[in-house]
Amino acid sequence: MSFCKCRSEIEKILAEYGNKQEALIPCLHAICAKCGYLSEKDILFLSEKLNLPKVEIYSVATFYSMFNLEEKGKYIIRVCISLPCYLEGSKEILKTLKKELNIKSGQTTKDKKFTIETVSCLGVCDKGPVMMINEKVYENLTPKKVREIILKLAG
Repeated sequence: MSFCKCRSEIEKILAEYGNKQEALIPCLHAICAKCGYLSEKDILFLSEKLNLPKVEIYSVATFYSMFNLEEKGKYIIRVCISLPCYLEGSKEILKTLKKELNIKSGQTTKDKKFTIETVSCLGVCDKGPVMMINEKVYENLTPKKVREIILKLAG
């Protein structure tokens, strides 16, 4: 059996769902919550435990944006670039983040503290531009507000 850092959490989920396909998404959530991303070892472990092909697990993991296949920063910054946010200034927000963190969208800072991602919508179109850092949404952003948020988190 392959090694998995979240073995005890996975065993609890499997006790509830059984070794069925329905347990896959709860297992993926548990691994990402504990480890931040899904490693090859985690996927192999789930493949063995759930008797699912690895390709099926990768298919689910890559379909949903909340699952990561590579290590991300402690703070995952998702900037909405939908049309309403773009018209309200999300381009400037993204530009400010890139400058402050010295990384591009899709990259993680060397200290593994921040990752920048762009997303199609965060569901608060009337309060743009918006970004979400981990699970917290920041609304009506300006470059100044973004710098203050980053400075506080970098603290």
